[in-house]
Amino acid sequence: MLRVGLIDCDTSHVVAFTQRLNHVGIDDAQWVDGARVVAAYPGTSLISPERIPHHVQQLRDYGIDIVDRAEDLLGRIDAVFVESVDGSVHLERALPFIEAGLPTFVDKPLATSTADARRLIEAARARDVPLMSASALRYALEVQDVQRRQEELGPILGVDAYSPASLHPRNPGLFHYGVHGVEMLYALMGTGCRSVRCVYQDDAEVVVGRWADGRLGTVRGTRRGAYAFGFTAFGAKQVVQASVDGRYFYRELLKVIVEMLVTRRWPLSAEELLEPVTFQEAALESARRGGDEVPVG
Repeated sequence: MLRVGLIDCDTSHVVAFTQRLNHVGIDDAQWVDGARVVAAYPGTSLISPERIPHHVQQLRDYGIDIVDRAEDLLGRIDAVFVESVDGSVHLERALPFIEAGLPTFVDKPLATSTADARRLIEAARARDVPLMSASALRYALEVQDVQRRQEELGPILGVDAYSPASLHPRNPGLFHYGVHGVEMLYALMGTGCRSVRCVYQDDAEVVVGRWADGRLGTVRGTRRGAYAFGFTAFGAKQVVQASVDGRYFYRELLKVIVEMLVTRRWPLSAEELLEPVTFQEAALESARRGGDEVPVG
């Protein structure tokens, strides 16, 4: 059984992932086999520090060892999950474990700059360490359904994705929560976006990406009124509209992560990890420029 350590506990993901991997406090339909959370470092947070004590207590109740320093995890774990809500600290948090040769999952967003994302990818490649980062929405059952039905639907000619997109200066623009919409878009469209335009309002934004082959993909980030996660996928033969059911996407994400830990193969290519970050960075720059078209990458 592979031993997993958690870094930073300011997100409910540390509890949700532990429940599913450790088969505790949740229905067995949610269980994922092959790895077990054994230890966690509470960390610090500039976004939601008030959440750390509650999550740490829940982890203690599940029998997880709580360590005083991140480096205390080394030698006790086989892989690490970097769970900081603040994407701007992910490079700092993950790098020591990558350099120690540990397979690493970095929760969304991988980073809040293309430069940091490249450094993480380069470090993992240099050490031959598997690296993964994703929103659970990338592996939602509804997204997987479209991927499985490729022959029936025909090539995907465009996607309109939507998600909540609350803001925080530590994770500017879509990086804070709109990343979920971006991840669904990329799961269905693939890489190859060349430029973006962002129409920004305080209560919403719409980002239009232009792919190199002429396809268009959009992300609508909502900040007022009712919210949901979903997409419309425009296939050559059929159009699919889906609102995402949130019950199983953590399970589906963890299945992919555990497979990475076992096989030591990257589930997503370096390009698939990097381009969503450059897309979000370009969207932020477009918003700052009043909607100008900005190159991706």
